Amino acid sequence: MGKIGRGILGGVSGKVANVVGSRWKGIDYIRAKPLSVANPRTLLQVNQRTKFALVLRFLQPNLNFVKIGYKNYAVKKSQFNSAMSYILNNAITGVSPDFVIDYSLALLSRGNLSPALNPVFDLTTPGQVQFSWDDNSTDGNANATDKVMVVAYNPTKGESIYLTEGATRADLSQTVVLPNSYTGDELQMFISFMSADETQLSNSAYIGSGTAS
Repeated sequence: MGKIGRGILGGVSGKVANVVGSRWKGIDYIRAKPLSVANPRTLLQVNQRTKFALVLRFLQPNLNFVKIGYKNYAVKKSQFNSAMSYILNNAITGVSPDFVIDYSLALLSRGNLSPALNPVFDLTTPGQVQFSWDDNSTDGNANATDKVMVVAYNPTKGESIYLTEGATRADLSQTVVLPNSYTGDELQMFISFMSADETQLSNSAYIGSGTAS
């Protein structure tokens, strides 16, 4: 039971309902009693933490790529948080506890710039991956000077090799050197474009997966 010292205008000592009164260095103060959670590990909470950890593992090695790719969507939040929110809400599939990321829906960049046309990749040359695409530099708001952005994500190692200022759209290809340690690992490939003045970006496109040689 709480007590009020020194009359109605005095400080509160003890607990009254969900209010706790106390005194510190001669100052009377009150605070709300913390709410207790009967079960802090409900299935919903566990599932959300599992999804969060899954997306975090995907985004961490692509952090600097995402900082550029989501810079036009970082409104009252960081680029990383914007990407995290988008992928959590749009690219998680599977049934608890076996959630997976649908890479075809997991955008690493977002924007209204025209995306890559018919992008493909080639891993036949040891130690490298070649990205290529068709020329659509006269379509929509695309320009020949747009710079390609590519990602080779290695889920096994939790790493990525990427370029944020690669060849131009008119160049039609970009080669990326891979570490020798990637040999035999499955890689997930993504491509997008950024305008020459770096103000516009396209949505990234998932090209597919392949084994590094």
